[in-house]
Amino acid sequence: MKKLKNLLIYYTFVYFSFITLSYAAFEINARTAILQDFLSGEILYEKDITRSIYPASMTKIMTSIVVFDLLKTGDLNLDDKVMVSENAWRLSQSGYSSMFIMVNDEVTIEELLKGIIIASGNDACVALAEGIAGTEEEFAIMMNSKAAEIGMINSNFTNASGINDPDNYSTVEDILLMSNYLIKNYPDYYSYFKEKTFTWDRTGGDPITQGNRNPLLYKNFGADGIKTGYLAVEKYSLASSIKKGNRRLIAVGSGFETKNSRSRQSKKLLTWGLTNFDTIQIAKNNEELARLDVWLGKKEQVKAYVKEDIYKTIPKARKRHLKTFIYYDGPIVAPIKKNQKLGILKVLYKDEIINEYQVYAFEDIKKLNIISRIIKSINYLIWGDV
Repeated sequence: MKKLKNLLIYYTFVYFSFITLSYAAFEINARTAILQDFLSGEILYEKDITRSIYPASMTKIMTSIVVFDLLKTGDLNLDDKVMVSENAWRLSQSGYSSMFIMVNDEVTIEELLKGIIIASGNDACVALAEGIAGTEEEFAIMMNSKAAEIGMINSNFTNASGINDPDNYSTVEDILLMSNYLIKNYPDYYSYFKEKTFTWDRTGGDPITQGNRNPLLYKNFGADGIKTGYLAVEKYSLASSIKKGNRRLIAVGSGFETKNSRSRQSKKLLTWGLTNFDTIQIAKNNEELARLDVWLGKKEQVKAYVKEDIYKTIPKARKRHLKTFIYYDGPIVAPIKKNQKLGILKVLYKDEIINEYQVYAFEDIKKLNIISRIIKSINYLIWGDV
């Protein structure tokens, strides 16, 4: 028979249409912007998110990801050294954001990464790209390959720094994908993005200390990344993230008119997301979710689980009951094998199914011996007891 296993999870939830309604009166002064709840993946705010932009120094997020990938595979080590070319050094002499490396100096991968992430050094980007791929053009090929892997379908990278190039373009939607990937896959390296100062002492003169370009790091409201950008044609941009308790939000905006506007409007967007929404955990990857009835097994119930973290984002102002249950054909006949498909976890808003997730057996359940099965069957026929 088909059975429903209620999980007694009653939270408040509003379907996506209500999320849309919740920001109908909310506005950000930017040409294009997006806000995402990191755990649930739900988009809480969007404004012209597929509009093409010049990402400027937000490009350096992808530069960092390519390096982090190589560190993960062991093809690079943080203490490996790169020889600074004249090509890279000249950028520190041209008025661009710089780490102020010197030609022919040998600089470690970690030092260059900090110079890129904290000081936004274009010279460090070129040095790192040349040290890894031979030329910046070859490094850009690696960047585009990674962008395609992540799913950034509206982006193209032509250099490692984001310096003016009409063919170096993206969208806030793609920058969000890239930022999400960075935080999810490299939480340890992501800590570089919240460091506020960077000092470089091999400048050919006095040491130079520079502050992180991200203005939200100085607001003391939980921001811990990610990267600013500026080009005259694009104005000001910012990919940012905030963590409060277990919640994390990621925002990307571009086309802010001034530095102050970039700071104020980005904080406004993140704060709005924190104060107007909750994130609820429905299930945890590889942890017991429920126990389902078993027929003719050595145990009367089998532990069930899902193979992913499941979260829902809840607009606080429009609360409704969220209901979840497991739909399965039960009691489930033994033997049962670990990871056997058992049923479907359904998430409903009122009578409408919002999401469905496969449920699996957490353990093996062996069949009863023949005598026990006969007794069990007789009891069921007489008493209806399973």
